[in-house]
Amino acid sequence: MSRLPYIRPEFEHELPPLRNLPVETPLPLSQRLWNQTWLRKCLIVALVLVLWEIAARMQQNDLMLPGVLQTLQAFSEDMRNGELPEKIINSLSTLLKGYLAGSALALIASALAVTTQFGRDLLSTITAMLNPLPAIALLPLALLWFGLGNASLIFVLIHSVMWPVALNTWSGFSSVPETLRMAGRNYGLSGPRYVILILIPASLPAILSGLKIGWAFAWRTLIAAELVFGASSGEGGLGWYIFQNRNELFTDRVFAGLLTVIVIGLLAEGVIFASLEKITVKRWGMQR
Repeated sequence: MSRLPYIRPEFEHELPPLRNLPVETPLPLSQRLWNQTWLRKCLIVALVLVLWEIAARMQQNDLMLPGVLQTLQAFSEDMRNGELPEKIINSLSTLLKGYLAGSALALIASALAVTTQFGRDLLSTITAMLNPLPAIALLPLALLWFGLGNASLIFVLIHSVMWPVALNTWSGFSSVPETLRMAGRNYGLSGPRYVILILIPASLPAILSGLKIGWAFAWRTLIAAELVFGASSGEGGLGWYIFQNRNELFTDRVFAGLLTVIVIGLLAEGVIFASLEKITVKRWGMQR
């Protein structure tokens, strides 16, 4: 005798409608504040300053390690008397000349590398030879070739900027999908128009990354070079300001100069490059 399969009875339950309930629950204030990147970074900076002040008070030697308040006081005094603004303008004007020249040469070299076989061989060989060479090692040659002054500084800056920017740009050009390359060729693009309209927009994240690396290299190379060139020629920017105050044992002003270098670097990274990425690659969905 076969049994009939068991049939489970079906029930229909009507759920009461949800009324007067918010669809989205707002996050608590603490969570919303913690989600702000600028606030987290400010907390990190505040923590560093607190640790610095604690170390200075434990040291109890203003000549070796001045505190935060002493450094800010020296910074404020030299900003008011015009010494620091003058040094900042001198450094930034020299930096921009070398940075723009090095970036332009790197872009031209990468464009030649992506369009010709000889350009690829030339770029790979030259970067392998000169990229590991520290820019500071070229200071004696710069003195011999260009003498004292901005020309020598710009030569050193071009060397420090050109190779990291060229390597990142070439890497970005090499990673462009073949479909985009074929689309450009189908439209009859070649030479500079092919590079400007197809390769540069598609590889912009890598180019921006190279520009940021080149900026960091150029900024620290400039400060280090000014320690030598400023002492030799009697003029200079922030590097000379730091060197001169170190000789006169004004340690609080040395820290004020270092603080100025850090602040300018943070502004360049957090304002200029971040804004450039926001209006380009992040807006286009190419970067998170």
